[in-house]
Formats: sequence, structure tokens, C-alpha cells
Amino acid sequence: MKKLEENIFLIGFMGAGKSTVAAELERQLHIPRAEMDALIVEREGMAISDIFAEKGETYFRDAETALLKDLTEKKGIIISCGGGAVMRDENAALMKQCGKIVLLTATPETIYERVKDSTDRPILNGNMNVDYIRELMEKRKDRYLAVADVVVATDQKSAEEITREILAAFA
Repeated sequence: MKKLEENIFLIGFMGAGKSTVAAELERQLHIPRAEMDALIVEREGMAISDIFAEKGETYFRDAETALLKDLTEKKGIIISCGGGAVMRDENAALMKQCGKIVLLTATPETIYERVKDSTDRPILNGNMNVDYIRELMEKRKDRYLAVADVVVATDQKSAEEITREILAAFA
């Protein structure tokens, strides 16, 4: 990969490792990263679970799209996307125009182990179990695979190993 004129978009189910890998890419490439969920929390002044509860998922998805439009005006950054961001056609098209999309995958069991103690996963509220995670992952799988330029499994791998795979794919 040349001096990164495009953005790298990390997509995948919650708990797949997007934030961890974004931090490692930032460390290795010395380029900025943006955490979409954290930026939405900052912009809205409330937790994602509160946005979902008070304003609804559609409001949150609209905020996600607005943020993505702002972020794609920049070049050469790493963008860790929320798990559902790529489900909107408009968002996927923006990502495709402005960079490479890396899908991080993990098994439902791995996802569960990574997110089971989290209280900030509104999509899983009341459904924190492997079967529900598997069902939701299955619903999103085709979309994730359709838009991804690169797919990297994260199960039992360190952030460094995953980052090496991503960079090798772009070399």
C-alpha cells in the first residue's frame, strides 16, 4: 500500500475487534483513526444505549451517516465503523468511494466472550447470548461480505497478527 491516500474502513459485528485493530493500525502506520461510535457519543452528548432508548435506532443510524459523510472528506485515515453502519446503501457507497473496506470476522462464541460484560450494546440488550448473536450475524453476513475488499478472521489472533494480514492484503 502506498502512503495511504485512501481511508481504511473497518467493518464487522460488534466485538469483532474493530477498535482494537484500528488502534494497532494507527500505531503501526502513524496515521489518525476515528472511532465512529465514540464520535457519535461525543457529538450527541449521550451514550449509544441512551440514544437508542430516547431517540431510536433510526436517529442513531442517521447520526452515523452524517458522521461518515464528514469523515470521508478526510484522506488517509482509519475509520472504525459501528457494526451496523455498512447496512445502509448510502454508507457502503461512501466507504467504497473513499477507501478500502476491511471486514473483521469472529465466531458467535468469540463475539459473546468479548461483549458479554458490556452494557453499551443496545442491539443485544436482553439478548446477550450466543444464539441471538449468531442469528443477527447471519442477517448481516451477506451484506458484510458483499461490500468488503478484504476479510480477516480475528479469532485467537493478536491485533498485531490481524494488522499484518490487512497490510499484506493491500501490499
